Amino acid sequence: MSEVGNIQWFPGHMTKTRRLIEADLKMVDAVVEVTDARIPESSRNPIMDELVGSKPRIMIMNKCDVADEKATAAWRKYYENKGICVIVCDCRSGKGVNRFVPAVKNLLSELIERRRSRGMIGKALRLMVVGIPNVGKSSFINRMANSKKTKVGDRPGVTRGKQWVSIDKDVELLDMPGILWPKFDDADVAQKLSFTGAIKDEVVDTAALARALGERLLRDYPELLKARYKISGETEILTEIAKARGMLISGGEPDTERAAAALLDEFRGGKIGRITLDDPPV
Repeated sequence: MSEVGNIQWFPGHMTKTRRLIEADLKMVDAVVEVTDARIPESSRNPIMDELVGSKPRIMIMNKCDVADEKATAAWRKYYENKGICVIVCDCRSGKGVNRFVPAVKNLLSELIERRRSRGMIGKALRLMVVGIPNVGKSSFINRMANSKKTKVGDRPGVTRGKQWVSIDKDVELLDMPGILWPKFDDADVAQKLSFTGAIKDEVVDTAALARALGERLLRDYPELLKARYKISGETEILTEIAKARGMLISGGEPDTERAAAALLDEFRGGKIGRITLDDPPV
Protein backbone atom coordinates (compact mmCIF):
# COMPACT_ATOMS: atom_id res chain seq x y z
CA MET A 1 0.00 0.00 0.00
CA SER A 2 1.35 3.43 -0.92
CA GLU A 3 2.59 5.65 1.89
CA VAL A 4 0.98 9.07 2.16
CA GLY A 5 3.26 10.25 4.94
CA ASN A 6 2.53 11.74 8.33
CA ILE A 7 -0.78 13.62 8.36
CA GLN A 8 -1.38 16.20 11.08
CA TRP A 9 -4.00 18.94 10.95
CA PHE A 10 -5.52 20.68 13.96
CA PRO A 11 -6.45 24.31 13.20
CA GLY A 12 -6.61 26.67 16.14
CA HIS A 13 -10.37 27.16 15.86
CA MET A 14 -10.85 23.48 16.68
CA THR A 15 -9.23 23.95 20.08
CA LYS A 16 -11.78 26.72 20.65
CA THR A 17 -14.57 24.39 19.48
CA ARG A 18 -13.65 21.81 22.11
CA ARG A 19 -13.99 24.47 24.81
CA LEU A 20 -17.33 25.59 23.32
CA ILE A 21 -18.67 22.02 23.36
CA GLU A 22 -17.63 21.54 26.98
CA ALA A 23 -19.23 24.85 27.98
CA ASP A 24 -22.48 24.38 26.05
CA LEU A 25 -23.25 20.75 26.93
CA LYS A 26 -25.15 21.84 30.03
CA MET A 27 -27.54 23.80 27.79
CA VAL A 28 -28.66 20.77 25.75
CA ASP A 29 -30.72 17.64 26.38
CA ALA A 30 -28.91 15.34 23.95
CA VAL A 31 -26.11 15.21 21.40
CA VAL A 32 -26.39 14.40 17.69
CA GLU A 33 -23.16 12.91 16.32
CA VAL A 34 -22.93 13.08 12.53
CA THR A 35 -20.60 10.57 10.84
CA ASP A 36 -19.70 9.64 7.26
CA ALA A 37 -21.23 6.24 6.40
CA ARG A 38 -18.23 5.48 4.15
CA ILE A 39 -15.96 5.63 7.21
CA PRO A 40 -18.39 5.33 10.13
CA GLU A 41 -15.79 4.55 12.79
CA SER A 42 -12.88 6.56 11.37
CA SER A 43 -15.12 9.66 11.15
CA ARG A 44 -15.97 9.53 14.86
CA ASN A 45 -13.84 11.78 17.01
CA PRO A 46 -12.46 9.60 19.84
CA ILE A 47 -12.52 12.49 22.30
CA MET A 48 -16.27 12.92 21.72
CA ASP A 49 -17.14 10.08 24.12
CA GLU A 50 -15.09 11.84 26.77
CA LEU A 51 -16.65 15.23 26.01
CA VAL A 52 -20.27 14.07 25.79
CA GLY A 53 -20.15 11.68 28.73
CA SER A 54 -23.54 10.33 29.77
CA LYS A 55 -25.66 12.69 27.65
CA PRO A 56 -28.17 10.82 25.45
CA ARG A 57 -26.84 10.54 21.91
CA ILE A 58 -28.10 9.88 18.39
CA MET A 59 -25.72 8.90 15.61
CA ILE A 60 -26.45 10.14 12.09
CA MET A 61 -24.73 7.89 9.52
CA ASN A 62 -24.79 10.39 6.65
CA LYS A 63 -23.94 9.89 2.95
CA CYS A 64 -25.48 6.42 2.96
CA ASP A 65 -26.22 6.73 -0.78
CA VAL A 66 -22.51 6.50 -1.60
CA ALA A 67 -21.66 3.87 1.05
CA ASP A 68 -21.73 0.08 0.69
CA GLU A 69 -25.23 -1.01 1.80
CA LYS A 70 -24.10 -4.27 3.44
CA ALA A 71 -21.33 -2.53 5.34
CA THR A 72 -23.73 0.20 6.50
CA ALA A 73 -26.17 -2.42 7.83
CA ALA A 74 -23.34 -4.16 9.71
CA TRP A 75 -22.10 -0.93 11.25
CA ARG A 76 -25.61 0.13 12.22
CA LYS A 77 -26.18 -3.16 14.02
CA TYR A 78 -22.80 -2.80 15.75
CA TYR A 79 -23.64 0.65 17.15
CA GLU A 80 -27.18 -0.30 18.12
CA ASN A 81 -25.79 -3.27 20.05
CA LYS A 82 -23.72 -0.71 21.98
CA GLY A 83 -26.92 1.12 22.90
CA ILE A 84 -26.55 3.99 20.42
CA CYS A 85 -29.61 5.19 18.49
CA VAL A 86 -28.64 5.23 14.79
CA ILE A 87 -30.27 7.03 11.85
CA VAL A 88 -28.96 6.03 8.40
CA CYS A 89 -29.59 8.81 5.92
CA ASP A 90 -28.42 10.94 3.02
CA CYS A 91 -28.88 14.57 3.95
CA ARG A 92 -28.47 16.00 0.45
CA SER A 93 -31.31 13.91 -1.00
CA GLY A 94 -33.28 13.79 2.26
CA LYS A 95 -33.37 9.99 2.38
CA GLY A 96 -34.02 8.77 5.92
CA VAL A 97 -34.03 12.17 7.65
CA ASN A 98 -37.77 11.94 8.42
CA ARG A 99 -36.90 9.36 11.08
CA PHE A 100 -34.89 11.88 13.09
CA VAL A 101 -37.54 13.82 15.07
CA PRO A 102 -39.49 10.65 16.08
CA ALA A 103 -36.18 9.10 17.20
CA VAL A 104 -35.36 12.18 19.29
CA LYS A 105 -38.76 12.13 21.00
CA ASN A 106 -38.43 8.42 21.68
CA LEU A 107 -34.89 8.81 23.06
CA LEU A 108 -35.97 11.66 25.35
CA SER A 109 -39.43 10.31 26.21
CA GLU A 110 -38.67 10.21 29.95
CA LEU A 111 -37.51 13.84 29.93
CA ILE A 112 -40.61 14.87 27.98
CA GLU A 113 -42.83 13.08 30.50
CA ARG A 114 -41.03 14.68 33.47
CA ARG A 115 -41.52 18.12 31.95
CA ARG A 116 -45.17 17.40 31.23
CA SER A 117 -45.75 16.29 34.83
CA ARG A 118 -44.23 19.57 36.04
CA GLY A 119 -46.37 21.64 33.72
CA MET A 120 -43.45 22.57 31.46
CA ILE A 121 -45.48 22.48 28.26
CA GLY A 122 -43.97 23.87 25.08
CA LYS A 123 -40.32 23.78 26.17
CA ALA A 124 -38.32 22.71 23.12
CA LEU A 125 -35.86 19.84 23.20
CA ARG A 126 -32.37 21.19 22.57
CA LEU A 127 -29.72 19.10 20.85
CA MET A 128 -26.10 19.83 20.03
CA VAL A 129 -24.92 18.68 16.59
CA VAL A 130 -21.28 17.59 16.56
CA GLY A 131 -18.91 15.80 14.21
CA ILE A 132 -15.61 16.10 12.41
CA PRO A 133 -15.33 18.45 9.40
CA ASN A 134 -17.02 17.55 6.12
CA VAL A 135 -19.34 14.78 7.36
CA GLY A 136 -22.43 16.85 6.50
CA LYS A 137 -23.52 18.54 9.73
CA SER A 138 -24.72 21.67 7.96
CA SER A 139 -26.45 19.66 5.22
CA PHE A 140 -28.26 17.71 7.95
CA ILE A 141 -29.40 20.85 9.75
CA ASN A 142 -30.48 22.56 6.52
CA ARG A 143 -32.46 19.50 5.52
CA MET A 144 -34.17 19.32 8.92
CA ALA A 145 -34.89 23.07 8.94
CA ASN A 146 -35.83 23.05 5.23
CA SER A 147 -33.67 26.13 4.81
CA LYS A 148 -30.22 27.47 4.05
CA LYS A 149 -29.48 28.74 7.55
CA THR A 150 -26.00 27.22 7.75
CA LYS A 151 -23.05 27.36 5.40
CA VAL A 152 -22.56 24.19 3.37
CA GLY A 153 -19.44 23.20 1.48
CA ASP A 154 -17.46 20.24 0.20
CA ARG A 155 -14.39 21.37 2.07
CA PRO A 156 -13.61 21.02 5.78
CA GLY A 157 -13.85 23.94 8.15
CA VAL A 158 -16.83 25.74 6.59
CA THR A 159 -18.88 26.11 9.80
CA ARG A 160 -16.89 28.34 12.16
CA GLY A 161 -19.38 29.72 14.71
CA LYS A 162 -22.07 28.01 16.73
CA GLN A 163 -25.70 28.80 15.86
CA TRP A 164 -29.17 27.70 17.00
CA VAL A 165 -31.66 26.43 14.42
CA SER A 166 -35.32 25.54 15.11
CA ILE A 167 -36.48 22.55 13.10
CA ASP A 168 -40.01 22.54 14.55
CA LYS A 169 -41.75 23.87 17.66
CA ASP A 170 -40.46 20.95 19.71
CA VAL A 171 -36.81 20.62 18.65
CA GLU A 172 -33.90 23.06 18.38
CA LEU A 173 -30.43 22.20 17.10
CA LEU A 174 -27.14 23.82 18.07
CA ASP A 175 -24.72 23.58 15.15
CA MET A 176 -21.10 23.41 16.27
CA PRO A 177 -17.98 23.78 14.10
CA GLY A 178 -16.30 20.52 13.12
CA ILE A 179 -13.65 19.21 15.49
CA LEU A 180 -10.76 16.90 14.70
CA TRP A 181 -8.46 15.46 17.33
CA PRO A 182 -5.05 16.96 18.11
CA LYS A 183 -3.05 14.14 16.52
CA PHE A 184 -3.77 11.00 14.57
CA ASP A 185 -2.35 7.96 16.35
CA ASP A 186 -3.64 5.69 13.60
CA ALA A 187 -2.14 6.48 10.19
CA ASP A 188 -4.85 4.40 8.47
CA VAL A 189 -7.59 6.55 10.04
CA ALA A 190 -5.82 9.74 8.98
CA GLN A 191 -5.56 8.39 5.44
CA LYS A 192 -9.28 7.56 5.28
CA LEU A 193 -10.15 11.04 6.54
CA SER A 194 -7.99 12.47 3.77
CA PHE A 195 -9.66 10.24 1.17
CA THR A 196 -13.09 11.66 2.06
CA GLY A 197 -11.91 15.26 2.31
CA ALA A 198 -12.21 15.67 6.09
CA ILE A 199 -8.58 16.80 6.06
CA LYS A 200 -7.67 19.60 3.67
CA ASP A 201 -5.84 18.53 0.52
CA GLU A 202 -3.38 21.37 1.08
CA VAL A 203 -1.70 19.48 3.93
CA VAL A 204 -1.23 16.16 2.10
CA ASP A 205 0.55 14.88 -0.98
CA THR A 206 -2.51 14.45 -3.21
CA ALA A 207 -0.74 12.24 -5.75
CA ALA A 208 0.38 9.85 -3.01
CA LEU A 209 -3.08 10.06 -1.45
CA ALA A 210 -4.84 9.21 -4.72
CA ARG A 211 -2.41 6.37 -5.39
CA ALA A 212 -3.16 4.90 -1.94
CA LEU A 213 -6.90 5.27 -2.57
CA GLY A 214 -6.60 3.54 -5.94
CA GLU A 215 -4.72 0.64 -4.39
CA ARG A 216 -7.31 0.29 -1.63
CA LEU A 217 -10.17 0.32 -4.12
CA LEU A 218 -8.34 -2.18 -6.31
CA ARG A 219 -8.12 -4.46 -3.28
CA ASP A 220 -11.67 -4.00 -1.90
CA TYR A 221 -13.78 -2.87 -4.89
CA PRO A 222 -11.84 -3.92 -7.99
CA GLU A 223 -14.83 -4.27 -10.29
CA LEU A 224 -16.12 -0.77 -9.52
CA LEU A 225 -12.70 0.80 -10.09
CA LYS A 226 -11.99 -1.08 -13.31
CA ALA A 227 -15.45 -0.36 -14.71
CA ARG A 228 -15.22 3.37 -13.95
CA TYR A 229 -11.80 3.92 -15.50
CA LYS A 230 -11.63 1.09 -18.03
CA ILE A 231 -8.32 -0.15 -16.62
CA SER A 232 -6.78 -3.54 -15.88
CA GLY A 233 -5.30 -2.66 -12.50
CA GLU A 234 -2.13 -4.55 -13.38
CA THR A 235 0.27 -1.59 -13.46
CA GLU A 236 0.67 1.73 -11.60
CA ILE A 237 -2.86 2.95 -10.95
CA LEU A 238 -2.56 6.67 -11.74
CA THR A 239 -0.62 5.97 -14.93
CA GLU A 240 -3.37 3.59 -16.08
CA ILE A 241 -6.10 6.13 -15.32
CA ALA A 242 -4.23 8.92 -17.10
CA LYS A 243 -3.72 6.81 -20.23
CA ALA A 244 -7.33 5.56 -20.23
CA ARG A 245 -8.65 9.12 -19.89
CA GLY A 246 -6.23 10.60 -22.43
CA MET A 247 -4.61 12.75 -19.76
CA LEU A 248 -1.24 13.35 -21.38
CA ILE A 249 1.43 16.01 -21.10
CA SER A 250 4.11 17.02 -23.62
CA GLY A 251 5.86 14.03 -25.13
CA GLY A 252 2.80 11.82 -24.56
CA GLU A 253 3.65 11.18 -20.91
CA PRO A 254 0.68 10.35 -18.66
CA ASP A 255 -0.41 13.29 -16.50
CA THR A 256 -0.65 11.50 -13.13
CA GLU A 257 -1.42 14.75 -11.28
CA ARG A 258 -4.65 15.18 -13.28
CA ALA A 259 -5.44 11.50 -12.81
CA ALA A 260 -4.96 11.88 -9.06
CA ALA A 261 -7.31 14.87 -8.93
CA ALA A 262 -9.93 12.99 -10.96
CA LEU A 263 -9.78 9.88 -8.77
CA LEU A 264 -10.14 11.81 -5.51
CA ASP A 265 -12.90 14.04 -6.87
CA GLU A 266 -14.91 11.16 -8.35
CA PHE A 267 -14.57 9.03 -5.22
CA ARG A 268 -15.75 11.90 -3.01
CA GLY A 269 -18.64 12.56 -5.37
CA GLY A 270 -19.78 8.93 -5.27
CA LYS A 271 -19.18 8.49 -9.01
CA ILE A 272 -17.12 5.30 -8.69
CA GLY A 273 -19.84 3.46 -6.80
CA ARG A 274 -21.05 2.65 -3.29
CA ILE A 275 -17.92 2.20 -1.21
CA THR A 276 -17.17 1.81 2.50
CA LEU A 277 -13.56 2.02 3.61
CA ASP A 278 -14.00 0.97 7.25
CA ASP A 279 -14.16 -2.83 7.39
CA PRO A 280 -17.47 -3.87 8.99
CA PRO A 281 -17.14 -5.31 12.51
CA VAL A 282 -17.22 -9.09 12.71
